[in-house]
Amino acid sequence: MFLPPVSRGQPAYVVQITVNALAEMSVKAFELVPAVERDLLMGDKARINIECIECCGKHLYLGTNDCFIHHFLLDEVTSSKGKLSYSAQKLLHKYLGLKKPVAELRAASALERLIVLCDGIVFLVDMVTLETVPSAAGGGAKIRGVTAFCVNENPVNGDPFCVEMGVLSSKRRAVQIYMVHEDRVQLVKEVTTSEQPCAVSVDGYFLCVALATQYMILNYDTGASQDLFPYNSERRTPIVKRIGREEFLLAAPGGLGMFANAEGVSQRAPVNWSESVIGAAVCFPYVVALDESFITIHSMLDQQLKQTLSFKDGHILQDFEGKVILASTKAVYILVPLPLERQIQDLLAGHRVEEALLLTEGAQQNIPKDKFQILHKRILQQAGFIQFGQLQFLEAREHFRKGQLDVRELISLYPLLLPASSTFTRCHPPLHEFADLNHLAQGDQDKVLRCKKFLISYLGEVRSTEVANGCGEDVDTALLKLYAEQDHDSLLDLLASDNACLLADSVPWLEKYNKYFALGLLYRCNGQDSAALQLWIRVADGDLQDSTRSDLYEYIVDVLCSCSSLDLVWKYADWALRRDPTTGVHIFNKRPASKELPQLNPDDVISYLGKHRQALLLYLEHLVLERRIEKEKFHTQLAMLYLEKVLSLLSASPTDEEKISRAREMLQALLRWSNLYHAKSLLGKVENWEQLPLERATLHGRLEEHDKALHLLVHELRDFPSAEAYCVWASSSRDSAYRQQLFHLLLGVYLDGNPAGKPHTAAGSGDVAMAAVDLLNRHGEVFDAVRVLRMLPEGWSLQLLRPFLGRAIRASVHTSRTSQIAVGLAHSENLQLLHDRLKDRKKPIFVSEKKGCHLCHNTFSEPDVVCLPGGVAVHTHCVAQRVRDSPTKRPLTRSSNHT
Repeated sequence: MFLPPVSRGQPAYVVQITVNALAEMSVKAFELVPAVERDLLMGDKARINIECIECCGKHLYLGTNDCFIHHFLLDEVTSSKGKLSYSAQKLLHKYLGLKKPVAELRAASALERLIVLCDGIVFLVDMVTLETVPSAAGGGAKIRGVTAFCVNENPVNGDPFCVEMGVLSSKRRAVQIYMVHEDRVQLVKEVTTSEQPCAVSVDGYFLCVALATQYMILNYDTGASQDLFPYNSERRTPIVKRIGREEFLLAAPGGLGMFANAEGVSQRAPVNWSESVIGAAVCFPYVVALDESFITIHSMLDQQLKQTLSFKDGHILQDFEGKVILASTKAVYILVPLPLERQIQDLLAGHRVEEALLLTEGAQQNIPKDKFQILHKRILQQAGFIQFGQLQFLEAREHFRKGQLDVRELISLYPLLLPASSTFTRCHPPLHEFADLNHLAQGDQDKVLRCKKFLISYLGEVRSTEVANGCGEDVDTALLKLYAEQDHDSLLDLLASDNACLLADSVPWLEKYNKYFALGLLYRCNGQDSAALQLWIRVADGDLQDSTRSDLYEYIVDVLCSCSSLDLVWKYADWALRRDPTTGVHIFNKRPASKELPQLNPDDVISYLGKHRQALLLYLEHLVLERRIEKEKFHTQLAMLYLEKVLSLLSASPTDEEKISRAREMLQALLRWSNLYHAKSLLGKVENWEQLPLERATLHGRLEEHDKALHLLVHELRDFPSAEAYCVWASSSRDSAYRQQLFHLLLGVYLDGNPAGKPHTAAGSGDVAMAAVDLLNRHGEVFDAVRVLRMLPEGWSLQLLRPFLGRAIRASVHTSRTSQIAVGLAHSENLQLLHDRLKDRKKPIFVSEKKGCHLCHNTFSEPDVVCLPGGVAVHTHCVAQRVRDSPTKRPLTRSSNHT
């Protein structure tokens, strides 16, 4: 509250100013500061009233009701606490001699003149001496019959020593445009109106005029006009105020402050002020309005009432170069805007985030770009923390992102998340009021959990963006700790990707929450494969508890498969093989064939697997059957292992026929497929095993002992289909003659009867004979029919051999006819060649002294020549020499260009 001093201690007049603490005031944007107090203005003259004011820089001019102009010098004084006040010094006062109140004052600083309206007369006064300027020769310095005037603050004439002015006359329905010079005024334009104008404001060529019943926009250069909206000037004093380039503020019906541009369009929403407003001004981004009792301050950005000040008996409100000055009848006050940052901080302190941001962004045009960017970012960050504290995470995230928040500011709220080695310190002044998350949550664990989930989401979003540049270790380490604590699925994804998690900080945290598998991944990220494997093996063996992966053993095997350190492979392979040889052998047989990985020597692996027979068998299968390595020792060793398995099963008691059958099938398949194993060694092991006739027969076959093999199959095993299959297999990669020989050998075995030492049975002899017949009938095309007929017993019926003989005859006829066709084709080709040769002989051969021999390249001197194929002429002695030098006649195909 400000109480102006009273004269001689008597309370003759009191002006009371109170900062209104009503609920509608949302921000303290201005303070009302006394500038010229009552005693300084009037002394003991109680009847003096202020009628008008003008301010030019530090110079303040007051017009009073007793026809005086008072000149004051205002100095700003800032206290040690930053509070602004004004010190006024009276320089001069001057009586104008018209005995009427001074109605209006306007400064023309370039001319050092004051434009004065008093008693309906506009005239010029010297700004320093306050003396009236006399009229110049040939021109007047006064305008009579004036009700109001305004100065064009956006002049169009371009003369810096000339002021443009719009004047309203009491006798004319028109607006007159004058040029004010140092010692004269000059009428340059008159724009007529439909009604008597009562207020005017000028910007460039545009006039905003309040008529008796409406507002309108006039262009005094083109004469164009635009009606705005109706207004009753008899009920309320119109307000027409220029607030910017080609933009005006008007008092509209219904207590509205309307904005209008030069086109008559309102590009801003109106403000809702009092019905009894008597003055208005703009101090961006606020609209200040004065009524009979209050000063109201509205935002141009959201049109909301921001502040209300009580101001009794006020009747003047003007703005001069951004300075808002108010006056009662006895004193002058300045409405000082509080610093923008203080206003914004006050809004943020009240958690009014949107208003703070709106005020910040609205003030952008009045703040240098670099300073605004810094301010805007900080306000966004503060707003983000306010909304974070209110658990408005979506809004907080957006403000953090736009404000480019150092993410460590957020992480530092969470105890122990920042690494111990981090050098981060919080921003000063602080961006928020929280000591840490516990302070924010006040023991509410649900709130703590929600905040942690937000941080997980936010860090996961920003860790790969520019926001995390320079602080990747802090971000990734904090994220790892949160993942581990919350048992989050993304922990493994973080460690499987490129990350900057600090090992020293992460190890205790992962151990605390039994995340040993994740810890192993972290060890691997830091190049400590051995530590990772040791840890995982302890988990797999049950020494440590971690249920992250139920297939941890298989994972360890996969890691060893692709491990670049062969020392680690050899070190931990034995553990894997002892646990499960079938899976453990994958370390060796599934190792990627890559140039980046050192490869294992198969001989070393086989030697290492000597004590793991099952794994050795699987590895040899990998070498032989999958990689198809053609080395005798690998094939022989695999065959030996198969054989040992079969013999072991045969020796077991009781025997498992199903297992024996599967083992024999694998051995037989290898013996038939491979031709690289050492057959004699294998045969020596199976020769005394009568249970393995097929295996013995196959081995005899590999040794080219087909007669022994076939005797085994026919006479011992009496497996005639296998005997035929043997012949097909043994001759599969040979020519037809070899195949025929093998089938004849089988037929001979059939026809030989029982081998020595075997008892003769009629039934057995009949089976063999039928097998021979079936062999001939099924494979008749393979046999030499003449030779077969010679081998067959004389007592055999031709009816039995009918299929064989039919196929043999057909094959013979087919062969004969095929031979005839081949002979015919050869004969045809020979005739064609003879025909071509005769054609060549009929062609003339041109020989001259200019042509050369193809062999010796000398020219021809006589007509005796020999013509080679292709019509090439050569000397006869050259051909004779060539024949003598080479036992074979070689056609000459190389041509010569020699002539």
